[in-house]
Amino acid sequence: MKPTLFLLAAGMGSRYGGLKQLDGVGPNGETIMDYSIYDAIQAGFGKVVWVIRKDFEQQFREQILSKYEGKIQCELCFQELDALPAGFSVPEGRQKPWGTNHAILMGKDVIKEPFCVINCDDFYNRDCFMVIGKYLSSLPADAKGKYAMVGFRIGNTLSENGTVSRGLCSKDAEGNLTTCVERTKIARQADGSVAYRKDNKEDGDWVNVDENSPVSMNVWGFTPDYFEYSEQMFKEFLSDPANMSNPKSEFFIPMVVNKMINDGTATCKVLDTTSKWFGVTYSEDRPDTVARIAKLVADGVYPQKLF
Repeated sequence: MKPTLFLLAAGMGSRYGGLKQLDGVGPNGETIMDYSIYDAIQAGFGKVVWVIRKDFEQQFREQILSKYEGKIQCELCFQELDALPAGFSVPEGRQKPWGTNHAILMGKDVIKEPFCVINCDDFYNRDCFMVIGKYLSSLPADAKGKYAMVGFRIGNTLSENGTVSRGLCSKDAEGNLTTCVERTKIARQADGSVAYRKDNKEDGDWVNVDENSPVSMNVWGFTPDYFEYSEQMFKEFLSDPANMSNPKSEFFIPMVVNKMINDGTATCKVLDTTSKWFGVTYSEDRPDTVARIAKLVADGVYPQKLF
């Protein structure tokens, strides 16, 4: 069974200053996600699903979906603030949806096969999709709880224009994820080493980390049973008064994965990739992203016009 590519495209880029998912960075106005989809097709994916906000559906259909007609099956689903389980309502003061795993839940009615979740504003490079596509395609039809993530080498994921946030991963002797800890202040130091701020504080001490340590770039591989587990855990999340009273609380993917690993419900294989990430975390990153893509096109990795 061919896996599905599930793209998280509902968020606005607050640090970037615009809707970066629709920003043309290729020689013919291609977006970063165009390159991800092109690579996924090369890696054997059979369907693409986007989760977006309902209020830019028309623009998305006209600018994005139309170019894929005849290339790959496409579906849309929508992340809205009030998309909550029965019995729950939006608390006063809440203005934004509930995070990445809430976005994943929006795909439960259109995804019935193994799927890979990615961000739309990250350029992952083809090896990443080859690695996760091979894993998902090899799963038995009835597989449950056999998840995976692509563990990028942290030194291949940094920005020259500021600190980045990454899920720093640990794995066991069999290569399965044991923990994924969010570090929000990671940067390359003047001496070339990689370090993060202790306790994620602006003035925290720098803690060095190995250049090849695996980090999550939100490239996750799941089977459809993940929706059922996520829905139950989302109800638990919403039942916590601390989460309902905090207008910025979010239901993140690592929360669910970590809990399922810890209680023995699932395993999550950490898949190594040599891919070098780049993207537009900051507006200053854009020129470098455009230049890198232009070089890949010049080197023949991608055609001049993707679709």
